[in-house]
Amino acid sequence: MFDTPDKLALGLITGVAFGFLLHKGQVTKFSTIVGQFLLKDFTVLKVMLTAVVVGGIGVYALHGMDLASLHIKPLILGGVVLGGLIFGVGMALLGYCPGTGVAAMAEGSRHAIFGVLGMLVGAAVYAEVAALMKATVLQIGDFGKLTFVDVTGLSPWVFLAALAVGATLLFVAIERWQRGSSGGRKVTADHSPAEPGALSASS
Repeated sequence: MFDTPDKLALGLITGVAFGFLLHKGQVTKFSTIVGQFLLKDFTVLKVMLTAVVVGGIGVYALHGMDLASLHIKPLILGGVVLGGLIFGVGMALLGYCPGTGVAAMAEGSRHAIFGVLGMLVGAAVYAEVAALMKATVLQIGDFGKLTFVDVTGLSPWVFLAALAVGATLLFVAIERWQRGSSGGRKVTADHSPAEPGALSASS
């Protein structure tokens, strides 16, 4: 039922490190996430997209050295659409995604507790209706374990390189747009606990 103690310990260490990086990146702050929704603070986008690029490179590097194995999840459009809607509504209402919500609770944000409790309740509810979901929603648009590598026959490093270049260009474009829209001043989120949703401009 459970993995070996070594794997559990590695998961714990990795989780703590990831939470620490989320904290240092300021994406556990409610004002930072609200700023992303308002297109005034792109910290969340930058942190998450950077994590995807770095994580992808790390995973495929380890896989190439036979130090890690890939566990591809099946592409099921019904599940993707329904899960995306639930995720989006939940994040819009709470102001956190699952990872940032848990990290925010760990650093003392009391309002994040309700979100984490909601995640646990949601997981329990899904466990009860999993059989029904598999017979209905998870039958819609089931393409199996499909990847871009399978479809194109290209090396995964081609897609990782394209993603890294695209992310870099996007970050540069965001910085230029922010400087232009703020008259040369960079708009950042004010992370003051007294006013969690406030924004301030600094030169």
